[in-house]
Formats: sequence, structure tokens, C-alpha cells
Amino acid sequence: MIRNGWEDTVRIHEYQAKRLLKSYGIPVPRGAVAFSAAEAEAAARFLGGERWVIKAQIHAGGRGEAGGIAFANDLDEVKIAAERLLAKPLVTAETGPTGLRVKRLYVEEAVQPARELYLALYVDRSTGQVTFLGSRRGGVSITSGAVPRPEEIVKIGSDPDEPASGRAADELAARMTDDEAAVPQVGDVAKRLYRAFWELDASLIELNPLALLTNGRAVALDTRVILDDNALFRHPALEALRDDEDTPPEELEAARHEINYVAMAGTVGCVANGAGLGMATVDLLKLRGVEPANFMDIRPVATREQIATGFRMMLRNSSLTCILVNIFGGGIIRCDLVAEAMVLATREIPIRIPVVVRFAGTNAELGQKLLANSALPAEFARDLPDAVDRIERHYGKHPGGSTASRAVAAWV
Repeated sequence: MIRNGWEDTVRIHEYQAKRLLKSYGIPVPRGAVAFSAAEAEAAARFLGGERWVIKAQIHAGGRGEAGGIAFANDLDEVKIAAERLLAKPLVTAETGPTGLRVKRLYVEEAVQPARELYLALYVDRSTGQVTFLGSRRGGVSITSGAVPRPEEIVKIGSDPDEPASGRAADELAARMTDDEAAVPQVGDVAKRLYRAFWELDASLIELNPLALLTNGRAVALDTRVILDDNALFRHPALEALRDDEDTPPEELEAARHEINYVAMAGTVGCVANGAGLGMATVDLLKLRGVEPANFMDIRPVATREQIATGFRMMLRNSSLTCILVNIFGGGIIRCDLVAEAMVLATREIPIRIPVVVRFAGTNAELGQKLLANSALPAEFARDLPDAVDRIERHYGKHPGGSTASRAVAAWV
């Protein structure tokens, strides 16, 4: 239900998340990690029982719909399922068309739920509260995009002065299920989840599904935990859980230079300072039918040299037809600093394409003068709508993209 989109976060694998939540007393099925089909078979034998679940461990949701979760009724089926999952990348709604390579599996005892619920805690930026989100329906019915009826959605803000947030958790549980016997179980899980959220400095904890068993017990069958990496200095043990194998190399390189960078499938490069400004720019382009090639957010602490590195990294994309940069000078990041970085970057990778620049705020005029006196073929927009108009016109000359030599670099 809650999708990707957090900046400055660390995602951990399901098996790691379950170990953390188990330490807070949240019930989870017994399971073991495996890195090969033989290890998966051994894990199932160790767990015992008659039925198991084999789950691909990647940093993306939608695994069930994509075939990343398999059930097995005997050890041979466990091995066959493991071999299949480890054989090729898994493509989900969150991975993009290339998918993510499955390098590890989680083998669990199979649990038969009587009912599946949805429960999450996240920071609601509109209210500034840590907020409970629940639904009477969970599992694939939520992740597949189905929209529950309004009465099935429960959203309750927590009271920061109430450490256990007991009132909110109890209200949530009472509204999430009509089974009176299950209400105390769901409420207890919600209270423990709230404590884990605060103590782990999480950005999101999601239980989907939270299963109700026939005996009324609540068990977290699947979970996603996203941590705030700005708080990892307080949690050395959590820092050790970070797994960057699923992160594209360019994103790791950008992070080292105080840049947030996400590659996309289009041909228009996008640069902004601030995640909100960057996402707004991307949204405006997509509304015009223009497909972005990347999302690039310059952090306030980035230096001129670091910004230049981000530009060079973006310019390596030979399919670019446009590059959009939306800079609002203020605080530490000034328009002239970004202009200097652009000039510095193009000394190594020349831009032989027009550049549309929209600078606003601190030293906007100085930034424009620096670019006007450089070798960059810059054109300047009055405002963001004007910049998007220009990009749309340039993009229309080469729909679907072309080579960089024919492209237009647009700095919005």
C-alpha cells in the first residue's frame, strides 16, 4: 500500500526485518536464510513441518505478484523453487524492466491465515505525526493496487507524549477487525510496532499481511522496514544490515558525493535542489508526455566539485535528448555555485546541445551570467512553466530519444 519514495533511507531485507521485530515480541513465522538451492533444502529440513514458503530477498515490493514467493509441499519442491528463483532477475512493479537479481532466499514454515490484515507505521508529513495505517484487507489485495472501501481503511495519528501510544493502538485494533477475540492481539502488535518504530528510528514499518490465525493469534507473515540513515550513527548494529547490492552503481557513486540520483527509463535528464522540487519537475514533465532519464537531487551540503561529479555522471548517458535542472538558490546552495559546477563538469564532457536554465533565488542573475559567458549553449527560462514549455518543444523534435549529439540539455 505504501510505495517507495523515501529519501535518506536504508532498506533491509525481510529476514533482517523479522529478526528485529521478533526482538520486540512481534510474532513471526520461523525461518532461515539460504544462498543456494541446497541451502534452501537444508533450511526446510531444519525447520521441519510439511509445507514451506520460499521467498526471494530483494529490496522491492510486489514479489508475490511477480512470482518471487513460492510454496513447497516437500523437500524436492523446495529445491526446485529455489533454483527457479535464483536463476534470473525478478521483475516487479518497483524494480523497473531489468529487475533485480535474487542472491538470497528466505525459507519459512508455511502458516495458514484465517484472515489477512494490513498494518503500518509511517511519518505523515501533512500532520508531522507518526501515524498508524491499517486495513481489514491485506496481502495481495492491497499490493496489487486494489482500492479498499473507505470504511476498511483506518488512519490514526499517534500522540508523541504517549510513549506506547496505547490509545491509538487500541482504537486501530478495534476498527481493523470485527473479531473481538482478535482485537487484543492486534492491539498488542500495534503497540510493540510503535515502540520498534521509535527505537529503531524507522521511516516505515509495514506488516502485510498481518495474519489472524484460527486460534486468534496475530502473526506478521511479511514485513518491510525502512530506516532513516540520518539516524544510523545511533545504531551501529543497524548500519551493519545495510545491503547495497540491489542499488545501481551510479546511485552509490552519487550518494558518496552528496547527490541523490535515481536512473529512469526516459531520455530527459533532470536536476534540482531538493527532493520535493525535483519530484515536482519530474511530474510536470510526465504530464506533458516527456519521459525523464533520471532524478537528481543536489543536497544542501554538496560542494561545487561534488555537484560537478553529479553532472558528469548524468552526462555519461548517451541517450539523453534533454536535461532539466530546476535550481532555487537559498541557504547553502546558490545558483552561481551550480553554474560553476556545470562549467567545471563540461570541461571533461562537453555539452554540444542547447541548455535551458531556470535559476531563481540567491545569485540567480550571477549564475546566468556565468553560463552566458561560458561555452555552454544556454537558454534561460523565465520560470518553471516556461522551462517545461521549452523542454517539451525540444523533446518533440526527437520523440522517444536520440543520440546525445542531437539532444537538448534543459536546465529547469
